[in-house]
Amino acid sequence: MSHSSDAPKSGLHFRSLHRDRYDFAALIAANPELAEYVRHNEHGIETVDFHNPAAVKALNRALLMHHYGVVYWDIPPGYLCPPVPGRADYLHHAADLLAKSNQGTIPKRATVLDVGVGANCIYPIIGRHVYGWRFVGSDIDADALRMARLIVDANPQLKSGLKLRQQTTPASIFDGIIKRDDRFDLTICNPPFHGSASEADAAARRKVANLTGQRMGNVELNFGGRHHELWCDGGEEVFLATMARESVSYGHQVAWFSSLVSKAANVRGLQRELEMCDARRVVTLDMAQGNKISRVVAWTYLDKEEMAIWREARWGQ
Repeated sequence: MSHSSDAPKSGLHFRSLHRDRYDFAALIAANPELAEYVRHNEHGIETVDFHNPAAVKALNRALLMHHYGVVYWDIPPGYLCPPVPGRADYLHHAADLLAKSNQGTIPKRATVLDVGVGANCIYPIIGRHVYGWRFVGSDIDADALRMARLIVDANPQLKSGLKLRQQTTPASIFDGIIKRDDRFDLTICNPPFHGSASEADAAARRKVANLTGQRMGNVELNFGGRHHELWCDGGEEVFLATMARESVSYGHQVAWFSSLVSKAANVRGLQRELEMCDARRVVTLDMAQGNKISRVVAWTYLDKEEMAIWREARWGQ
């Protein structure tokens, strides 16, 4: 098994639609409700209060409508409202990974499994618009999937390219979701990274203190998040280990597995787990967003010959 690492880049991916400052005039034109949240900071630059969940949600809706052709997007209070630019970067780096397995060309007919699609459908929205990929989205939360269905039904590009599946066994990730006849070119995941509710709450308080300079008791995260979206027993480390172990059973149904890894210390743990699982290749992708470095770990069980067969069968133009 080989390991490699792509050097971190300054700023967002070169294909990102979010490399420049937010064009608030265009965003407000797409979603007029955003106007009430836009203000000027101390440098006279237009921005929004990123501590305000309503402002973050309005900005997300505007970004999805303006850049990705969404005609309707909404999530219920308390559900995860992830930052769009960072989610887009994951897909752009994943597209580069697939291209390296396809003689330098990003596959046009890729099918992607989004583990934990949530109520927001962010990854399928971006992936459908930018790359034309088809998606299957899984989640353990039936309410989230009902909300996601509203987004799918209202947006033609999703209705023709996103299937939703409920994970009825919360301790499982791929088991019960990947069917016998399924073939996925890529799996993606943004795993819960805390190990308990108290740990998630403490992190939320630190985030508020960093944003506002104020310390307070119970807080509402600006990006929301239900408990299963933010924490699970054992946290990110246990979740990733479970994902690695389950992936072995589907090694010839999936070209590339991948997951965000929030904690740098967990990258090596996942790599060790994948060594024990006999993954053929493991790649760590570093994504830079300002001062923040995010990591995606991707792995495959296909050797070069098997990947060539996969390429011909799945991605042949």
